Amino acid sequence: MKRILFISCCILLYAFTAQGAVQGTEVQYPAGDTVLKGYLAFDDSIQGKRPGILVVHEWWGHNPYARKRADMLAHLGYTALAIDMYGSGRTASHPKDAAKFSGEIRKNMPMARERFVAAMELLQKEPTVDQEKISAIGYCFGGGIVLEMARSGLDLDGVVSFHGSLTTANPARSGVVRARVLVLNGEDDPFVKDEQIEAFKKEMEAAAISYRFINYPGAKHSFTNPDADKFGKEFNLPLAYSPEADQQSWQAMQDFFKAIYK
Repeated sequence: MKRILFISCCILLYAFTAQGAVQGTEVQYPAGDTVLKGYLAFDDSIQGKRPGILVVHEWWGHNPYARKRADMLAHLGYTALAIDMYGSGRTASHPKDAAKFSGEIRKNMPMARERFVAAMELLQKEPTVDQEKISAIGYCFGGGIVLEMARSGLDLDGVVSFHGSLTTANPARSGVVRARVLVLNGEDDPFVKDEQIEAFKKEMEAAAISYRFINYPGAKHSFTNPDADKFGKEFNLPLAYSPEADQQSWQAMQDFFKAIYK
């Protein structure tokens, strides 16, 4: 009886594997003298090449949340690379460290671009990826980073910022930005001021950029992360998860990419 059950389980496991599933792999890649540690995800049941999406982490660093989003993108049919902007896979467990790590990158945009481009080139070389179809999404710190990469003129089809920073020292210029832009913001996010939103919209319009800005009523900072409530309580920060805004923003991202990759 046990042998029959064992054989049945093996058959079911084989059938599941044969149908294909999302494959996740840890990857390492260099940027200058720094070793970066990322995570690549794709669905091996899909034939042929597909668009590649870069995922830029929150200020906590390259953690399981960034990998989770890469897996979710793979389920949608993309190949996704959760990238490492801090180097050596560093993560922060306290806001002071997170602020330090993210601040070092924000103050050094040439280094940020170098690390982003290193990840982008790695993704373009993946056998499952159409190297001419690359986009990026980012969360909080990462949302600000993908906007900066778009402003710098990188050859991206689209960028999506989830509750990311909007301010910049390098405003977009007409004719430089290639990417379409989608910003998904929490209306009650105290880190994103009304005047910053207004300045961002004027910046996009002055540079003739194709963009959309969505404000989710009642949503606070980090509204897509289920751990936001825990972090907010532990560190007395205005963070809160919003299941509704999370779902709506993820759908908005899907619609955005569907429009780009018809």
